[in-house]
Amino acid sequence: MVHRTFASSRRTTGQASVDILENWDRRPRAGTSQRPNRDRIVLCGRAGSRSTAQLPRFSGDRSRNKDNAESRVNGQGQGLNEFGLEVPIARAHAASHNRVMTPRELANSICETLRSHGHEALLAGGCVRDILLGREPADYDVATDATPAEVMALFPESVGVGAQFGVIAVQRDGLKVEVATFRADVGYSDGRHPDTVVYARSAKEDVQRRDFTINGLLMRHDTSEELDYVGGQADLRAGIIRAIGEPDRRFREDKLRLLRAVRFAARFGFTIEPATIDAIRRHAREITQVSPERVRDELTKLLTEGAARRGFELLEQTGLLEAVLPEIAALKGVEQPPQFHPEGDVWIHTRLMIEQLPAGASPTLAWGVLLHDVGKPATFKSARETGDRIRFDGHVDVGVRMTQDLTRRLRFSNDDTEQIVALVANHMRFKDVEQMRASTLKRFVRLPRFEEHLELHRLDCLSSHRRLESYRFVRRTLAETPPEQIRPPRLLTGDDLLDMGYKPGPLFSEILRAVEDAQLEGQVKSEGEAKDYVQRGFGRAQCEAAEKRPR
Repeated sequence: MVHRTFASSRRTTGQASVDILENWDRRPRAGTSQRPNRDRIVLCGRAGSRSTAQLPRFSGDRSRNKDNAESRVNGQGQGLNEFGLEVPIARAHAASHNRVMTPRELANSICETLRSHGHEALLAGGCVRDILLGREPADYDVATDATPAEVMALFPESVGVGAQFGVIAVQRDGLKVEVATFRADVGYSDGRHPDTVVYARSAKEDVQRRDFTINGLLMRHDTSEELDYVGGQADLRAGIIRAIGEPDRRFREDKLRLLRAVRFAARFGFTIEPATIDAIRRHAREITQVSPERVRDELTKLLTEGAARRGFELLEQTGLLEAVLPEIAALKGVEQPPQFHPEGDVWIHTRLMIEQLPAGASPTLAWGVLLHDVGKPATFKSARETGDRIRFDGHVDVGVRMTQDLTRRLRFSNDDTEQIVALVANHMRFKDVEQMRASTLKRFVRLPRFEEHLELHRLDCLSSHRRLESYRFVRRTLAETPPEQIRPPRLLTGDDLLDMGYKPGPLFSEILRAVEDAQLEGQVKSEGEAKDYVQRGFGRAQCEAAEKRPR
């Protein structure tokens, strides 16, 4: 490749590196009328040291830089890494002004801007791991030797989400990329945040403070060259979760890593290596030092990433389950009547249910599934005690109270708490649906987010007796009943009752509910019929007598 250089301006253009490459020959340099050459001097390292860097040439939408030492580039602009997976490299066709920038393009743009101002900048952490595993990263992080102040000066749209820890969020087009300064943390007395942050001199030093080797990988944004100072690539190939350095030290620094190790092992189907899992067992009780919100969020991810059963089995094996969810740990060994639960005890039943939760499942459904039988241990009665079979009389009411306590302890929102509690409270009602009056059934299927109730019931059946008659009955009812019959407009209101001469009082709600029942049953279909129904069932004299009854 031909080397040509020109004196680079220090002004930030903010363009994605791929956009610069695509349009290099037809854009004047910022602040001048000069047309720059395609290649340029890249400022790199610390203190603004300069080295001539060779930028790859692109033609159309295909990469022509086929000599990269780390990647073999295929005809679609993808790098083939040593895992045999395609790794996207910087594209020649960057985001135009007419479409929204992708997260990768924003990360690339940030790296390009930092490097053009003399700083090191690398994709870091989970996004590199996911790229190497052939997964779409949920978000992108950038590691740099630029200080937080320097990052904020280069990106006016940035905000300090953790500036005291060297973390700045750059926001654009509704996207966010966190930019972290290379650092070496000193002490974690609260088990979560470093007491002191010392900026590191190199990326190699920075990754030593990270949690697991598979999260300690770095990647150059433009070439997809991987930088591995901790053995992360070998552990990715072997399917291993391994703490960087001394496992005990890593978990003392940040107790949330105890749960994260389990979640990563479950999500990727990896094994936690012996020294790391032994350290988790030693530190399991310390997870209570982490804020309830962070524990809740980590458990929610564990439940909704498609590997909940494996995750909860690891929680149980490491002692974390007893520490964070003692109510669930108590399910183990609680026998159930075999005629309804041939699968085994409540713990087995619950694991079978959460195993069926797909990646991306509703968090409230996932928690409802996990907690639906949480009241059984406290209400267990053996066949010898009952005289016929094992019973859990009142387990729904007990489960509702326990769920309320648990959601309060983990600080769920009011809306989420209400839905999770409703799922626990109503899960046994399905056994009666074929005997319900039409009005009762219609009110049941009108519950908020009823699809979650129905799905919980389906999973409940499939994880026990496997009889789906009630499930199919409800599905058929919903398919055959027009929505306006399930939730019809009201025929009468309180104002109508006032016009009819009734006095306001507690009986109003009883009358209106009775009218709605008759409407749902198909007994009344118009306002006139509803008024006649009220006159017959709630004569004025009867209403007045009711109003006079002592309360």
